[in-house]
Parts: sequence; structure tokens; C-alpha cells
Amino acid sequence: MMVHNFNPVLIDFGIIKIHWYSLAYVFGILIGWWYGRLIITKKIHGSDQENYLKNFDDLVSYIIIGVIVGGRLGYVIFYNLTFFLNQPIEIFKLWEGGMSFHGGLIGVILSTYIFSKVKKLNYKIYFDIICCAAPIGIFLGRIANFINSELYGTPTDKPWGIIFPEIDNLNRHPSQLYEAFLEGIVLFVLINFLFLKKNFNHGLISFLFLIFYGIFRIISEFYREPDKHIGYIFDFISLGSLLSIGMMIFAILFILKINFNEQNK
Repeated sequence: MMVHNFNPVLIDFGIIKIHWYSLAYVFGILIGWWYGRLIITKKIHGSDQENYLKNFDDLVSYIIIGVIVGGRLGYVIFYNLTFFLNQPIEIFKLWEGGMSFHGGLIGVILSTYIFSKVKKLNYKIYFDIICCAAPIGIFLGRIANFINSELYGTPTDKPWGIIFPEIDNLNRHPSQLYEAFLEGIVLFVLINFLFLKKNFNHGLISFLFLIFYGIFRIISEFYREPDKHIGYIFDFISLGSLLSIGMMIFAILFILKINFNEQNK
């Protein structure tokens, strides 16, 4: 059993505070940008490689906006709309946590699609590249959730349980670390193995990413305490699981559509 004693603030300059949560986003973007470029050099050849590499640098700015705006608005709308309507200034306090993966995903999809259309590039290629790099940011984000004592797990008697004193004195599942492992490490290895070893049509890896992430998220949600103001939907399923199921259905339907189109060419 371990007692959580991490400080969400890494450095406190008084007026300015550097939070672990903010650093997770900064390093997630920087490492993801570097890895995305590496993937492009391995999977795209010829004259297209330089074009996609050059534009990928510009795309990162769009992705940052998509992640932040989509992630925050997703959290506001999906998880605590009434609270933020009553206290709108709280929407801008990103350093205190409160980002939705599903909202951020929608933001990234829209920003990448718009950028690709403007630049007349194949957005499916960029979707695949982003999905290969995304688990890096997810991993760092979940570690930051752990440091912030947020998204904590349900009570447990397991020896690896952790007490979060800011929450209560119960021994709880470190569900943030479960998610960091499944949605970060395992998903990264799986998606990148498939992308680098198999010759799928552009875009298919993106749908596989949605399916595998959904599976791992649902597994993690079994050990994660639901938001107190939401609880379980229909008394048995969390909102995160419900959103993940919807995401998986969307991905499966598109894969079936792709296969149908291929068979009827």
C-alpha cells in the first residue's frame, strides 16, 4: 500500500507555477511531433515524403489547437456542463485538469481534416501518423492525472492499491496508471507494429486505433471511480465507457463500409 504524496506543481515561482499537467501536454506534443516525422520517413517515399514532412510541421499547430479546444470543450459539455455554465471563468483553468479524450479526439480530427483539405493532402495519411504518435501523449497525460490525484480508481484490497489523501483514506486502484499502461504503452506497441509491418490502406490504422483505444478504455473504466456528479449511466456503465462504445461502433461501421466498397469495385 502506498500513500500518494505527489505535488501537482513542479516549480512554484509565486506568480507563475509550472504544473506537471502542463508539462505532460508540452512534452507529449514535442515527442509526438518528433515521432510523427520519423514515421513519415519510414512509410512515405519519393517526392511525397518531403511534402508531407514539411506540412506536418505546420499541422502540429492545428493539432495543438484541436487538442486543447476540443479536449476542454469535450470535458465541459460531456462531464460538467451545468457547473461551467454557472462558472464560465473555470473553463480557462486548464492547469487544474479537466480534459476529455473524446473531445480532444474530435478536435484533432476536425483540425487535421481542415488542414489537409486546405493543403490538398491526403488527410487519411495524417490520421494514421497521428494515431501512431498519440499514445505517447496519452501516456504522459495519464501520468499527470495520477500526480494530480484525479481520475482515481475504485476502492480495493489489492497490495498495489494507493491512498489519495486529498480524496479520502481508502485504498484505491491506481486506475490512472492502468490507463497509462493500456492506452499508452500497449496501444503504442500494437498500433505501430501494425502500421510498420502491414500494408493497410490509408486510414484503416486510424479506425483500428479507435477500436483498440475503446477496448482498453472500457477495461480501465471498470477500475475507475465514476465522476461523483455523473455516476454510472443506467446504473452500470460510466460515461467514458459509453463514449468509447460509440466511438468503436463508428470505427467498425466505417471498416465494414470500406470492405464493402472494396468488394464491389
